[in-house]
Amino acid sequence: MLRNGTVLTIDGVRRVLPGHDVLVVDGRITEIGVGLEVPAGTDEIDAAGGIVMPGMIDTHRHMWQTVMRGYGADWTLTQYFVWYYLEWGRVFRPEDVHAGNLLGGVEALEAGVTTTVDWSHGLQTTAHAEAAADALESLPGRFVLAYGNIQDAPATWTGTPDFRDFVSRRSGGRLGFQLAFDVTGDPAFPEKPAFEVARDLGLAVTTHAGVWGATGDDGITLMHDHGFMAPETVYVHSASLSADSYHRIAATGGSVSVSTESEQSAGQGYPPTWALRAHGIPVSLSMDTTVWWSGDLFSAMRSTLGADRSREHLEAHAKGDTVTHSSLRAEQVVEWATLGGARALGMDSELGSIEVGKKADLILIKNDHSPVSFPLLNPYGHVAFQAQRGDVHTVLVDGRIVKRDGRLVDVDLTALRRTAEESVEHLRSTLGDEAWEKGMNPEIPETEVLDNPYTYTDYRSDATHR
Repeated sequence: MLRNGTVLTIDGVRRVLPGHDVLVVDGRITEIGVGLEVPAGTDEIDAAGGIVMPGMIDTHRHMWQTVMRGYGADWTLTQYFVWYYLEWGRVFRPEDVHAGNLLGGVEALEAGVTTTVDWSHGLQTTAHAEAAADALESLPGRFVLAYGNIQDAPATWTGTPDFRDFVSRRSGGRLGFQLAFDVTGDPAFPEKPAFEVARDLGLAVTTHAGVWGATGDDGITLMHDHGFMAPETVYVHSASLSADSYHRIAATGGSVSVSTESEQSAGQGYPPTWALRAHGIPVSLSMDTTVWWSGDLFSAMRSTLGADRSREHLEAHAKGDTVTHSSLRAEQVVEWATLGGARALGMDSELGSIEVGKKADLILIKNDHSPVSFPLLNPYGHVAFQAQRGDVHTVLVDGRIVKRDGRLVDVDLTALRRTAEESVEHLRSTLGDEAWEKGMNPEIPETEVLDNPYTYTDYRSDATHR
């Protein structure tokens, strides 16, 4: 029982229920009300002064990179591509993928992210995939393994018997599956066989679309003309697309995962929430990778509101106008971080809102030791602008308490630290000190660097190569 909290239902009408209780029995929400009676032996958590809301859902995070936390703080997207796609991504062993997924999964849960899509494009072999899945299944969170391999063409790795065997063996249970690959826009459409495999296996595709210098409108057109745009397709970023591409996404019912901090800093394009809202395209939020940014969706909500509003003001100022009312509201980004993610993953009948009968993936935001926790006047504004990961008091997944009183339950952080450090030591020793330092502190090159990482195709355009 979460007792006497301010409940944000995120149930389509975005009700705010002050002083309400939420009762969980056998992993599901069974009652929402005031002064509820509970069965004997019920574990009660005092939510007074706090906010009870659905667990957050991240629809795009490269968890295998988590042990490289902060390493690429000064990278551009080009430098990220070069480091991972062309130079050093191949040196990650299965145990490094395992370490990254463990650390990334625990980090997500600690920050109130109860469901995370592991956009796992470092799966060079099925041994890497086994390591990724083993890590995710060992954690009490809810995860979707988006299987990808940046070191090989999608048509190649999806066509192997090992891949199909892996999917058949590991599907089911709490671990979900997607296919993760990008579409370069090559008129030969070399990604077509991978889409056919996804269709054959009944798997959704998630793809980096609208990434400046890498993927653009040509890829969307190919997907559309060949019938591979579907309601379950998740387009990541979509920050440098034309109105025509947005129309195609809207018409086929897909959704977009916006990684605002990534788009702002790395250069995929301006965070497109304004365009997505104009075209009626569903939005979810994601953090991309902790090689650059934080791993919590509080940052995503805050930066998304800031980016959307900033653009609106700048556009108005350029015309000599003034914006007098904010069109994107705090309650909308809180919904994108919860129900928006559930809808993108086809899980909204079970997750993303607080309603009787739904799975109990819940979080309590409450910090009695912080002056920022009171007064609680605008709950949605508090979540989006005031709260942070340290204010996550309690996390439930499937009704199981995985964080309580601000501390993770049954997580050995000492062992986790040791695992992460062993992985870092392998990577650092493999690169050597000079390459390690150069990668972390890149110089500004005198000539431009190859900016299209998709070396499995010879396709060239003005937008993808200089």
